[in-house]
Amino acid sequence: MTTSAGFVALIGEPNAGKSTLLNRMVGAKVSIVTHKVQTTRARIRGVAMSGESQIVFVDTPGIFRPRRRLDRAMVTAAWGGAADADIVVLMIEAHRGITDGVRQIIESLSEREGTQRVALAINKIDRVQADVLLGLTKELNALFAFEETFLISAEKGHGTDTLKSWLAGVVPEGPYLYPEDQIADLPMRMIAAEVTREKLTLRLHQELPYQMTVETEKWEEREDGSVRIDQLIYVMRDGHKGIVLGNRGETIKALGKAAREELTEFVGRKVHLFLQVKVRPNWLEESERYSEMGLDFKDGAP
Repeated sequence: MTTSAGFVALIGEPNAGKSTLLNRMVGAKVSIVTHKVQTTRARIRGVAMSGESQIVFVDTPGIFRPRRRLDRAMVTAAWGGAADADIVVLMIEAHRGITDGVRQIIESLSEREGTQRVALAINKIDRVQADVLLGLTKELNALFAFEETFLISAEKGHGTDTLKSWLAGVVPEGPYLYPEDQIADLPMRMIAAEVTREKLTLRLHQELPYQMTVETEKWEEREDGSVRIDQLIYVMRDGHKGIVLGNRGETIKALGKAAREELTEFVGRKVHLFLQVKVRPNWLEESERYSEMGLDFKDGAP
């Protein structure tokens, strides 16, 4: 039996649907999915099997014009994920077309052209007419010589099987990189923090879009088979703490319940989740916070 295995980097602007596609390909939720941009902070590897091929997806942060240290570290991580991969898939939103950001990414891809195969995935195709889609496909392929173009809806699953089959056919021959039953190489502590952060982002995205982070302080396996997870939510101001806690602690209770239910489903056993909110005005400038997110603090240097 000849096996194949390789890394596939999903790149694109924030909100292009990379996390949704990763989760569909892997068949489990390993990447945070919200309607808020720039929510994927670390390069998350999800592992998908297709026939005798193992496809290891790297879901990179969205590529955008960075303004803060965290932004710069995220963009560096995104291009780092692309440089390390065997295949790069550029994801573009059909209804947004060729934005300035997309042009910049294509220019960067042209400068980095080498041994990598680069494919194009036009996502959210259900939002535009067929003739618009055809014109967009032609225009994009005139800007860069993509090896293949796929028209998909990551959310609804249209075209994703075709993309997966193609990737399975082009990853290099070789032994599997991960055990067949492993779906992600992120430590469970980080996945748990991502789940809670997703619930925070979904609930508080208007008040606190990016000024909070979550760390799993303790992961304790209990004798009865359950897991105790203690997490810290870092916010930048006292006022933010009040927002996260909510009136009589109602917000944090609801967040904790939603996160606990998802984690219980994910790990397949009972989860006891304990959340604490701490004010840390400078967490965006602390190297330990970046390490917890799988980012390099030095990459954020101006």
